[in-house]
Amino acid sequence: MNLPEPIQSYFEADARGDSAALAQTFAADAIVHDEGQTHQGPEAIRAWWQKAKADYAATATPLEQSVTEGGSVVRAEVTGTFPGSPAVLTFTFALAGDRISRLEIRG
Repeated sequence: MNLPEPIQSYFEADARGDSAALAQTFAADAIVHDEGQTHQGPEAIRAWWQKAKADYAATATPLEQSVTEGGSVVRAEVTGTFPGSPAVLTFTFALAGDRISRLEIRG
């Protein structure tokens, strides 16, 4: 699958468990929406991701991508220690240059 560089880097950092590299994929004013919560800026996003890893040991593997006017939509299989694992979730990314400016994760 030919994902845009920042999105590919996001999933690679997630697979390695590398929170610093994952945070670096986001723009300074980036926003993540997940589980009804909003996280803004790389440090808040890093803290959200670290908590999710600690709570669920979740890892996302991209399955398919579609490109929209606003960015990229990636369906990914997420496995971990949460009820219903594995689950296919939708990751909607918006990019600003070579960084992720927005990410929304939905079931």
